[in-house]
Amino acid sequence: MEEKIKQRRSHRLNMEDRKRLEMTGISDVISFDLNKILLETDYGVVTVKGDNLHVNRLSVEKGELDIDGSIQSLEYSEVSSFGKKGESFFSRLMR
Repeated sequence: MEEKIKQRRSHRLNMEDRKRLEMTGISDVISFDLNKILLETDYGVVTVKGDNLHVNRLSVEKGELDIDGSIQSLEYSEVSSFGKKGESFFSRLMR
């Protein structure tokens, strides 16, 4: 029996003047508000912290995201530390 090897999406970050962030390789949005956005990628969960953060463009199908605001930090952590794998965005949101 052949095992399928999961191929990772290409993941790229492009930040301009800590005011605009473009990302690719996004597989899910875990949560978001004006001060923190949690995003799932094949390389871990990305936490974007700042002030007045606004998601301008989101395409989960393409894995693309654009954020505007005052970006203070970006942090990666393991995927397993945020909820159960396969759990939907809305079920995590309603906790």
